Amino acid sequence: MTKLNVDHINPFLIASSKIFKEMCFIEPKVGKPFIRDPIFLDNTLLIIIGFTGKMKGQVMISFEQEIALDIASKMIMMPVTEMDEFAKSAISELGNMILGNAATIFSTQGVDIDITPPTIGSGTMSFSHTYTRNICIPFVYEDNKRIDINIAVKGD
Repeated sequence: MTKLNVDHINPFLIASSKIFKEMCFIEPKVGKPFIRDPIFLDNTLLIIIGFTGKMKGQVMISFEQEIALDIASKMIMMPVTEMDEFAKSAISELGNMILGNAATIFSTQGVDIDITPPTIGSGTMSFSHTYTRNICIPFVYEDNKRIDINIAVKGD
């Protein structure tokens, strides 16, 4: 297992905070990062985006279904009551914007990465990484609504 490198995590935190504020109109508090087995329960919506280049890995943004609907509503600026194609498109775009911003931050540090198109999953899922640990950073807004940014970066 590779050692956690804060330089690999901070650009994702900075990008997530920026996009949540600008596109979702929320100012979440960043919780304490922790190692998490990437296991997601039935009520979960997950955006998975990989990245490759000087750094390789993936980011999984996970929400409970109600939180995903709330975020989609904030992005679209109208109530969203079901996770239809329009809502999934908004949530996918949230992932694209976060990873695109993170890629820009990395590029200013001389680390060029390319991101994959987002994949959306829902329901009970588990993943295993043989090459890295999954670091989870919780973002909490409006008291107890939580979005988890799960980051797995492959070491050299």
